[in-house]
Amino acid sequence: MKISRLPFPASLGLASVLLAATVALSGCTTNGGVTTKPATPSPTEKGTMTSEPTAINFPTVNGSLGSAPVIVKPKDAPPAGLEIKDLVVGTGASVVPGATITAHYVLMGWSNGAIIDSSWSRGTPLTISLNQVIPGWQQGMVGMKVGGRRELLIPPALGYGAAGSGPVAPNETLIFVVDLTATK
Repeated sequence: MKISRLPFPASLGLASVLLAATVALSGCTTNGGVTTKPATPSPTEKGTMTSEPTAINFPTVNGSLGSAPVIVKPKDAPPAGLEIKDLVVGTGASVVPGATITAHYVLMGWSNGAIIDSSWSRGTPLTISLNQVIPGWQQGMVGMKVGGRRELLIPPALGYGAAGSGPVAPNETLIFVVDLTATK
């Protein structure tokens, strides 16, 4: 089933869903997942994506930094923990815990490869505090540098859990591709 519209106002977008899930999960405990270190990209021209081999088969992401990425539906089983891969390493300030960030993103569900949400389709980036988002973003965005593009694979325990939320199915592993434009 293709989801063409979220069940909440587009102006609120992912921010509302992330905030609602954070509130819903605040009483839950998780094992925190397993975080890998971001892949160290090969020296490349600024803005060029790199492919470094990792133990996890990250979904392929096509497109240039500064334009909407296209994620290829994964064929493998989802990872058990949080996985992080820098597709483009930024050159600006690094995100710290609790920072307010501005970013463009695309969210795909692992199980069916459907795009769930995209700031690119709304034409405006998301500005939000990491204190207001799901644990997968709270952990996965830290250390990212402004001007970069990061792929996050977020297991259900660090996303929307067994309940799901709106267009996010229960126990869904999330694939985010995030272009970071600012942090403070």
